[in-house]
Amino acid sequence: MDGNEEAVILMGHGSRVPDAGQGMETVARTLKETGFCGIVEVCYMERQGPRFGEALAKCVAEGAKRVVLIPYFLHMGLHIRVDIPNMMRHEAEKYPDITLVFGKNLGYDDLLLELVKKRIGESRQHPDVRKVEPLERETYPLPPEAQVFVTMSQEEAAEYKEKHGGHCHHHHHGH
Repeated sequence: MDGNEEAVILMGHGSRVPDAGQGMETVARTLKETGFCGIVEVCYMERQGPRFGEALAKCVAEGAKRVVLIPYFLHMGLHIRVDIPNMMRHEAEKYPDITLVFGKNLGYDDLLLELVKKRIGESRQHPDVRKVEPLERETYPLPPEAQVFVTMSQEEAAEYKEKHGGHCHHHHHGH
């Protein structure tokens, strides 16, 4: 397959911190610059863009016939098992002639074990956490249209549901 017929999209979770995806974006840029992949895009599930639909449209516009999405996630949580495949199936309807592949998440790999060992070594000279002043959450405000997620126990959620007539606001990623 011609290098430009296959595209790769790296998908990160997304964050209110503007440069949170910098590492993934560097990986994408390097894949492209080294010629490992002809077409490479990044996207995010929530908060910052671009979204998956935009990245997919760019790949198709550049001539991709096969698009492989690699979820830039370590764990096999709900996003990997449910949310991303459903989102991909929805977008795939717009491109009947394109093969859309849900690739493997980062997960476990011996290379990851080596990275963790490296990070342990790098972290040994860090000071005790009590000597470090974390930034305030307000340093990274949510845009006005963003939903705020509140952590509560299942009991609190059931009580909230009962008080508010069962109208729950589901975790939504704006696709």
